[in-house]
Order: sequence, then structure tokens, then C-alpha cells
Amino acid sequence: MYKYSTNGKKPFFIAAVLSLAILLLNPNHLKAQERSNETYRLSLSEVITFAKSQNKLVLAANVEETAVAEDRKDSYRNALPTVYLNGSYQRFSKLTLFTGGLSHTVSGARKPSANGAALGIDALFNVYSGGKQRALEKEADLRLSLAGVAKREQAGSVALKTAKQYLDLIRLIDLHRFILDQLKRADTRLKNINSLYKNHKITKSDLLRAEVAMSNVELSLGQNENDISIANQKLNVLINIPASVIIVPADSAGMQKPEIGSLMSLLGSDEVSSYVVQKASSTIELQKAKVGAVKSGNLPNVGLYGAYGLNYPNYLFFPPVDQAYSIGFVGLKVQYSISSLYQSKNKVSAAKLRLKVLEMQKEAYVDDVRIEMESYYIKYAEALKRISVNEHSVEQAQVNFRIVNTKYLNQLSLLTDLLDADNLYQESRFNLVSAQTDAMGIYYSMLFASGSL
Repeated sequence: MYKYSTNGKKPFFIAAVLSLAILLLNPNHLKAQERSNETYRLSLSEVITFAKSQNKLVLAANVEETAVAEDRKDSYRNALPTVYLNGSYQRFSKLTLFTGGLSHTVSGARKPSANGAALGIDALFNVYSGGKQRALEKEADLRLSLAGVAKREQAGSVALKTAKQYLDLIRLIDLHRFILDQLKRADTRLKNINSLYKNHKITKSDLLRAEVAMSNVELSLGQNENDISIANQKLNVLINIPASVIIVPADSAGMQKPEIGSLMSLLGSDEVSSYVVQKASSTIELQKAKVGAVKSGNLPNVGLYGAYGLNYPNYLFFPPVDQAYSIGFVGLKVQYSISSLYQSKNKVSAAKLRLKVLEMQKEAYVDDVRIEMESYYIKYAEALKRISVNEHSVEQAQVNFRIVNTKYLNQLSLLTDLLDADNLYQESRFNLVSAQTDAMGIYYSMLFASGSL
């Protein structure tokens, strides 16, 4: 059975990893590569591994998770005391006194000095806030969990795109091989028809039709080569390597497919591991934490606070004394918002209703995932059956082509019949490859939908 797991890889994989590491980190090598178009032969599992570690969107998701982790640290540090250092200096002007309205004025120096200064430190430590700090810390933990799920989902999404792009490249390369075979048949057929025409056994129309058929095959070959180049570029973008690198698939369309019975375990894990359900579960827990934070607004806040400072001049006595003094204090601060009794009621109700909405949404997501997984399971079984049917069709089409070709050379059939038999053989071979790659595409889609990719 084909497995995605990268355990037990051949030594070639290690060599490929080292080669791509040099490719990505050595600028001189990159310049040389742009000139020489380096070629790397990679398997499907190896390409997926590179995509999940090197893709730009995955790297961005990793950075976002790191940023959320920093936010979490900040939330926990909110429990530490709040400390302020204060300092000030004033230089006062002369004091002007007005008597008799504003008609008489008397000026004099400010007592005891024209200077004023203060330097102090104060701190506040939150002892109890109704559970708000614990709710904030839990929210931060859950946001980090959500970021982790989002990162894994992004990696899985990129892996799925990479797998499908790799399979598409396999399909195009096989089609290229089929077209080359068809071109050889068309060339041989044209030579035979030329011989028959020179011997006056067929008409000019058969010769012209054979030439047109060969020209169409040549056009298809050119189009397919362009499609291969485009597919290779898309794959390079997904695994974040230079555009000049050429990836040659080490796997083929005939790679071993998982048995249909092995997918039953994925059907049973949809509610647990599906990315959308994981995010829904974490979002529900996050909303529960928000409900707790809102409820904490109805409870009192208790804190320890204190201050110590150096001041000048001394205003503790009257009249003020021309001297500096230092003094400090510690105390307990209790605060309760009476207005929270009526202001928080609707907020708590709204938060609980939103929690109920999220729970209902999760149930809907579970149903959607279950249907999606069952659909993939049915389609995969259908794809395996299509592979078996197409394998038989290729054999029949090949035999049919040989019979019709022999008949035409013996002038027992028309050229139209021979071209139809050739196209049928070509189409049946391509249908087989398409069925094989489609089956693997469905398998990886099922892995992603189950959260296992």
C-alpha cells in the first residue's frame, strides 16, 4: 500500500535533501543553476515534504504562530506588577498678588523657593480581578492553539496542491510519451501510404488525410511540451525553488494505490482530526474563555499598591519648608463597579448566545466533513474500478488497432477506420493514466479533509 509517511526513505532522499539545501542556500550555485537548468528526480512524498517546509505560505503561517506565541507571553506578563517611575522639575515665576480688583499689584518670590522637583516610584499588583487574568491567559493559550491548527491546515493545503500538481505533471509526461508513440505510428503509416499511393492502390485523398493526421499529432506534441513546462513552473513555486530547476517525477501513474479498506480508519477520524472541526472546537473553547472574562466584570478587583518618592520643597508643613523630603506608603485597594450589575448583564447573555452559535456551527461542520469523507471514499472506489476497466480497454484498443492496421495495408478497411482505431488506442491509454492520477488525487484530498495530510 502506498503511504504518505516519509519513514524508511531510501538514501536517495537524503541526497536530494542535501542537494536542495545547497540549491536554496548557495547564491553562486543558484546563478550557475539558472544557466544550466538543474534537474532533480523526486518522488511524490519527497515533493510534499519540501512543500510543507519551504512553501512561502507555510513559512508565513509559521511566522504568524510565532507572533501569537509572543502575544501569549505578553498576556501572562500582565499578571506582574505595574511599576511607574515618575520625575518632574518646575521653575516658578514671581508671585503677583492683585488687590482692589486689578488696580494694585504686589510681586514677590515664591516661598520657600522658586524651584520645585519630584522623583518617585509607584507600583500596583493585581491580587484578584474576578478571574479576568486567568481568562485572558486561557484566551492566549487557545489563540496559540488556533494558530497551530491554521499552520497545519496551511501546510496540508499546500501539500494537497503540490500532490495534485505533481500528479498532473506525471499525467502530462505520460501523455508526452503516448504522443511520441503516436507520432511514430503516424510516420510509419505515412510511409506505407506513400508506398501504396505510388503503386496506385489508394487515392490521393488518403495520402493527404494521413499527412494532416501527422501534422495534428505534431501540434499536440508541441502543446503538450508547453503544458509540461507550465506544470513544472507551478510545482517549483509550490516547493519554493528557482524557476530554472526541472523536476522529474520519480513516481509513475502506476504507483501502488492504497487498498479501499485502509481508508475506513479515515472515515472514523473525521470529527477528531479534520482541520475545520479542530478550529471550531478551539473557537468554542475561546468563546468560553471570553464568557468568563465578561462575567469577571461583575466581581470586585483587589490590588496591592505602594509608592516611594523624593520631593522638594516640603509642603507637608505650613508654611512650606525649604527642604527636600522622602516618603512612601503601601496599601490595599478594593474596587467594585456597582454599574456592572446592570451593564454586564446583556454582555454576558450575548457572549453565551455566541457560544451556542459556535456549537451549532461545529455540528454543521462535522456533518459536512462526514459527507465529504464518504463522498471521497465512494469516488476512490469508483476510481479504482475505472483503473481496472481502462487497463482492459487499453489491451482491447491495442489489439483492435493492430487488426485494423493489417486490414488497411491489405486494402480491407478504410483509412478513416485506421485513424479512428489509432485515436481510440491513444485515448484509452490516456484515460488509464488519468484514472490512476485521479485516484491518487482523491486519496490525498481525503487525507486533507480528515486532517491527516
